[in-house]
This record gives sequence, C-alpha cells and structure tokens, in this order.
Amino acid sequence: MRTIITILLLLILAAAGWLAWALLLPIHPSAQQFVLLRPGLSSRHIADELQRQGVINSARAFLLFHYLATPGSSLKAGEYKFDAASNAVQVHERVIRGDVFKHTVTIPEGYNIFDVAGAVEAAGLGPRQDFLRVARNELSLIADLDPQATSLEGYLFPDTYQLTRTQTMGDIAAIMVRRFRQEGRALGLLPSANESGRSALAGSADLHRVVTMASIVEKETAVAEERPVVASVYYNRLSRKIALGADPTVIYAALLGERFKGGIYQSDLRSDSPYNTYRFAGLPPGPIANPGSASLRAAMHPAQTEYCYFVSDANGHHRFARTLDEHSRNVQLYRRAMAAARR
Repeated sequence: MRTIITILLLLILAAAGWLAWALLLPIHPSAQQFVLLRPGLSSRHIADELQRQGVINSARAFLLFHYLATPGSSLKAGEYKFDAASNAVQVHERVIRGDVFKHTVTIPEGYNIFDVAGAVEAAGLGPRQDFLRVARNELSLIADLDPQATSLEGYLFPDTYQLTRTQTMGDIAAIMVRRFRQEGRALGLLPSANESGRSALAGSADLHRVVTMASIVEKETAVAEERPVVASVYYNRLSRKIALGADPTVIYAALLGERFKGGIYQSDLRSDSPYNTYRFAGLPPGPIANPGSASLRAAMHPAQTEYCYFVSDANGHHRFARTLDEHSRNVQLYRRAMAAARR
C-alpha cells in the first residue's frame, strides 16, 4: 500500500512539474515573431499552431489550462506578435483577449487605387493585385452612392488605418468606404443618419460629379487655399465648354492602360481614352484619385472667379488667368523660372 501511495505521489509530482514547465517556464524568442491564427481554427488547432511556432512548450498543457481556467470561452483568431519572453499562461491571456497585431496603413490624400493597393501590400496585408481586384469589382460597396462608378476610385477615403491580416481585401476596402461615408456626412455631401435623403447635393449624379472634380483638384494642387480657386477654373471651363486639359487625368488614362512611364507624351495626348481631357470635353468618366476633405469641400463650394487657366509658378503655387493671353504670359514666367533654376 505504501508503495502505491509513493508511486501516486511521484506521478502527481511529475505531473505538477510537467505542468509547471509547460505553463510557467517562459520562452525567449530569438527574434521578433509573428503567428497567424486563421479564423475558423479550433482551440486544439490553435494550441498546435502555437506549439509548432515555438511560442508555447506544450499544446496539451495549454489546452488543459484553457478548459480549466476559462471554460466556455473561445480563443481569438488573428495575428499575434511575440517579441518578449512569455509563458503559456501569458500567451493564453493574450489569445483569449484577442490582443492581435495591427498593421498601420497610411493612405495620403490623392492616392489612387493603384497607390492604395501598393500601400496595402507594403503593410504585409496581401498582394496588390488582390486589392485591385476588389477595387474594380466590389461596386456593391458604393452602389447606393454612385451607380455610375466603374471602380471604388474616389471613395477609399485617405486616412491612417489599423488593419489586421485576418481582414479580407473586401473588408479593408469596406472600412475605407465607410470612412468616406463618415466624412461625406460631416461635410454635408451625404445626408446624416437622421436626415435620410437630404444633403447638399440633389442626388448620386451630383455626388459623382463632385467626387470626380475633387479628385482632379486634389491631384492639381497641395496648397489648401488654392483648391477652391482650382475648382473654379475647371467649373468655369465646363460652363464655357472648354476642354479641361487636366494633366492628372491624362496620367490616369495611362495608368489604366498600364503604359504610364513617369511623364506625359504626345501619344498620351492623342489617346482616345475618355480620361484624356485634352481630347474630350467635360469631366472624365469618374474620379482619378481619392480626395481628402479639403478637395471635396472645394469641389462643393468653389471660389467665385473668372479664371479659366492656371500654371505653376515653379515655387509650389500657381498663377491664375482669365484670358489665354494672360495665361501665355504666366507660362513664359514659369519657363523662365525653371530655366533659372537649372543654371
């Protein structure tokens, strides 16, 4: 009898020692480590993956602790970052809490869908082409806003986002569109939640026009006070049936045709793309970038001017003109400034 008791005590001590080793002994990562626990994994598969990645000592001990310490609770999927010593109990606390790693993605004002896709890929959230596929095809995200839209261009609002690898490209695009809606309501571009159907615009056609104009303004100037004036130039040209002649739309046509080489060529100006505003009058078919609040506001409330032309002053601003003769003089000033800068 004494032998049996001794054996039992030894087994209990061994089990306690094993549990102490498995649950309390910290693991020191040799380098920063990321572990992706995909949605849909069972608790057993999560424990196995944590052990396989060398984050815990024993999947069995981890599971036992999970079932005894937090019965009925679930382990959270996501990407976890391990860069400091931690034991299995601490790892369990993080996975129960869902302390997932978030990737920061900054979308500056004026980024187009190609730029946004590149930023998403650079953040490690997935291939650029996958995001572009969503941006070109998931039009249901903005069907109520802009039935004319052929992509999500213009509606992926510039901001800094905290995103995770368990979010799909569709999820990421939807988050950016949701920010557009929020900002649109704040600007009066879209009706507020308690003012269904009421906004500063008459309907989706006007929204399409404003966002398209705002995207051109965004690409033409980074100077906030100039944006309403630039918008007035283009509205004046539209009302007088003068071709917009906007370089950024020509560049966008080249991007869509996968032939942009960093500049504008004569072949671009002869292009039959509807985005070629040198050849085709009126606004292009849709936005050419994703405008920020200032450009949206400028497109909604342009300055009241008689200007129909503008050109860079070679110092980050623009000179505006009412007539072609005045514009020609401004162009000459620009060329002289550029020539002087090259000396």
